[in-house]
Amino acid sequence: MHKLEFFFDCSSPWTFLGFESLQKLIAKRSDLEVIYKPFLVGGVFNTVNPSVYNNRDNPVIPKQRYGKKDLQDWANYVGIKIGQPPVFPVNSVKAMRGAFVALEEDCLVPYARRVFERYWTDLADISQVDILEGIVDEVGLDKVSFFEKINDPVYKDKLKDVTQELIDRGGFGSPTIYLDDRDMYFGNDRFQLIEAKLGAA
Repeated sequence: MHKLEFFFDCSSPWTFLGFESLQKLIAKRSDLEVIYKPFLVGGVFNTVNPSVYNNRDNPVIPKQRYGKKDLQDWANYVGIKIGQPPVFPVNSVKAMRGAFVALEEDCLVPYARRVFERYWTDLADISQVDILEGIVDEVGLDKVSFFEKINDPVYKDKLKDVTQELIDRGGFGSPTIYLDDRDMYFGNDRFQLIEAKLGAA
């Protein structure tokens, strides 16, 4: 068995692509132990990759134009719809704390998928409680327990700890993937490389 750690923040469209690409990889292989690691990408940017903010404030227009095309090309390839949310960047703290609750209840994949879809496909503001309430209802989580937990210091610390773990391991954005502990990959477009490495192994 190989171990694959998937560090993700649902506020990233490239992570939505990576998440769905990962599901396709899982469907093809029986030798992967997948460990989902929710984290806060803003915390990583603030600490090790502040150039992201500079690029947003001072974009290279031809690169920005191409980036939008590239995103749609990937969305078409993966088979999902990605739009332009009116609220961007979004505060994903509550949603990502909620991912730990979903992990405990063994429904991380449907939960994360709905968070991604509500934000990137439906263009809803996932920082809002009513949007999260709808997601929680859809995936069958207990609403009272969910909101108690995401406001609990224990779950706040879980998110902080995984964010710091990624920084400590050399990560700088989302999605970041580690294969068998040390082999790091960044981005939605690394799955061919990961699959090739698994094949070689």
